[in-house]
Amino acid sequence: MKHLSMKALRTIVFILIAKNCFAQYNTLVIPDTLSGATINLTVKDTFAQLRKGNQTITAAVNNNTFWGPTLILHNGDTVHMNVLNKLNDSTTMHWHGMHLPGVMDGGPHQIIPPGTLWQPYWKVTNSATTLWYHPHLMDMTLQQLIAGVGGFIIIRDSLEATLALPRTYGVDDIPLALTSRSYDGSNQFLITDMNTVSQYGDYMLTNGTPKAQYNIPKQVVRFRVLNAEVMRGYNLGFSDNRSFYVIGNDQGLLNAPAPVTRFYLMPGERIEILADFSKDVVGDTLDMNAFNSGLPSGFPGGDTNKHGLNGSLLNDTTFTVLHINISATTTHPITKIPAKLANNVYWTAKDATVKRNFFVTNGAGVGLKQYLFNDTAYNFNQINEHVQQNAIEQWTIADNYFNTHTFHIHDVQFKIIYRSQSSFGYADTVQSYESGWKDNVFVSKGDTVVVIAKFMDLADSLHPFMFHCHMINHEQGGMMGQFTVSPGTVGINEVQSVPFNYTLFPNPASNRLYIQFADPNSRAYYITITDMLGRVKYMLPYPELSKGIDVSTLATGEYLLQLTDDKTKRTTTRKFIKQ
Repeated sequence: MKHLSMKALRTIVFILIAKNCFAQYNTLVIPDTLSGATINLTVKDTFAQLRKGNQTITAAVNNNTFWGPTLILHNGDTVHMNVLNKLNDSTTMHWHGMHLPGVMDGGPHQIIPPGTLWQPYWKVTNSATTLWYHPHLMDMTLQQLIAGVGGFIIIRDSLEATLALPRTYGVDDIPLALTSRSYDGSNQFLITDMNTVSQYGDYMLTNGTPKAQYNIPKQVVRFRVLNAEVMRGYNLGFSDNRSFYVIGNDQGLLNAPAPVTRFYLMPGERIEILADFSKDVVGDTLDMNAFNSGLPSGFPGGDTNKHGLNGSLLNDTTFTVLHINISATTTHPITKIPAKLANNVYWTAKDATVKRNFFVTNGAGVGLKQYLFNDTAYNFNQINEHVQQNAIEQWTIADNYFNTHTFHIHDVQFKIIYRSQSSFGYADTVQSYESGWKDNVFVSKGDTVVVIAKFMDLADSLHPFMFHCHMINHEQGGMMGQFTVSPGTVGINEVQSVPFNYTLFPNPASNRLYIQFADPNSRAYYITITDMLGRVKYMLPYPELSKGIDVSTLATGEYLLQLTDDKTKRTTTRKFIKQ
């Protein structure tokens, strides 16, 4: 046997070391994409191999085993969603950050029973940004989010398309959903709560991938980062402490990139960042980390205890959210950070015609509720605020001493105009990295935050918008309220000139069912189709009746169509036969 040369021996040793190193990591899953005028989403129970041993019972969307596809939508287009619930439980699907009518929003009131198809649609009016979708069913949001239901939404527009930004999905434009989970002895997810199980997971998952790594090209790369946690915050940065550039907040591009070395990202928040790898060497490695050690008291996930309530193996540590391998430059790389991004014009306090205050209060005296807004626990049937359409309002969120929270308002985008000096180092001047449009804002212990928003989309008392803490344990514990947005001409009890009546045709129907109103000015607010056992099959908010209702997938038999009138909100029922 010939002796190996020293060079050959070093090569073999390098290969073995490299192989061993790579075995520590799993390739980051990049969610598949869906786009177009009609998007089909099926929510289902499934399994995922996340650890050695037993598979973990999960839930996901379409053909995935955790999480769901990324929806790519375009400003100005109308999108129709077909959301089919194949879970064993009811669910909802909330389009977090989307501007749309309350009846399409997917909040707690748009309950989709098992086996039901929900068909919302809307015109996309958001500017280019990164949003997400997730369940929002009262008392089940926590369980279904932990199971893995959710996904990204990327909005594109003509302005963003003109900028020299990375946008090749999965190559130099990378979505990262950050979360963590704890497991029992059978590798099943532990469902966190505030009383028996820690609110923080022990093991990192990035896009549902444990110990994630990815090959990143040697150029400027865009990361769309979502904190999809139950409770934990992330103090994000790179292991070599390099600067990176925040280019977008929750609701779109900043006016100019903001250089940072660390960024606090709290539950429900998104940022878009640019990182320049052009000076790195192919084959080099580095990490995107959560620098969560040694943070001020009250940082969510900064607790020092590793076990028990609020305990986690990730607590008070610096841990990796993505291991990065530098790879070859792509054919048409972005190599510079742009100096200018958008031309946002923001509202100021002078524009606000209404001011509202939301105080974080201790809910210990209200049942089992831990934290509340204004001493009021969430009530499904109670409207907390009434807003006039197109009003510009100033909302103040004050957390005098009760923990830390993230405040989310459905539908609207807001501008942060003030922060008090807080324990986390935020100054009372809003910093450039948080200067863009937002829909979530972090309110630390002892902090007061003031935001300005314009309320343009309608929501009624049957399907109101929500405001809530996006720390899911807090939300599910009652830290949520509801608001309507009214045009000022409320017609819920309006008398019609012609008695409300309608007929169904053809009846029996085979493919499409049409509705003819006695009053041609009538409009359907909502249609629900059930079988004769009361099982819901279709839910259609503001159905486009000129196209008819597609009943082709229904089994042969008798059904009930329940139609709610838009003017009076009264519901009447007709029987039809599917042949």
